[in-house]
Amino acid sequence: MAKIILVRHGQTDWNKSLHIQGGGSNTELNSIGRAQAERLGEHLKEEKIDVIYSSPLKRTLDTASAIARHHQLEIKLEPELKEIDAAELEGAHVSEIGARLEQILIGQREADELFEAYGGESLREVKQRAWGAIERLDSKHPEETVVVVSHYFVILSIICAVLDIPLSRINRFRIGEASVNMIILDGKVPRLVLLNDISHLKNLRPQAGK
Repeated sequence: MAKIILVRHGQTDWNKSLHIQGGGSNTELNSIGRAQAERLGEHLKEEKIDVIYSSPLKRTLDTASAIARHHQLEIKLEPELKEIDAAELEGAHVSEIGARLEQILIGQREADELFEAYGGESLREVKQRAWGAIERLDSKHPEETVVVVSHYFVILSIICAVLDIPLSRINRFRIGEASVNMIILDGKVPRLVLLNDISHLKNLRPQAGK
């Protein structure tokens, strides 16, 4: 039975300013994001963690580092954990996309085609590669606690896979910056046991959006 702790990276300036930040944007944590990562590391320092995997992007690596130093663990890179490829929409402000981006958040049928239409990935493709990565980690680390540091759409697609719900329902969930989520892979029925824990961020300045 593997326990997978899914951690979203801390805040970047693009999170704060509501610019689209996909897998092609190697943005860094801002001052709030670094503080969030430090709180996150403290929050998980008593957890028995066997291995830490991270998306190779800087914002996730820096978040993972704040956890790893409490456990004397090296961070293992997993490219399949990168954020959705937004292609031509990388760096665009949310206001430039208008209603089409909102479709992802309100569950319209074509929601997972937004980035694909601009040369990027669909949510279906993200779910396929992300869940494939989780299955490989489960096989490689049975009976261990694995931290996975990743991104908004990747983590939500994994949660949809665990709950066996369509991606059009992704709008039903929100996960904050530096949030902790947890799944248990026990035989054929995976379970979601923790969602969007941000209790460790109490008294930090309010977070911006995705």
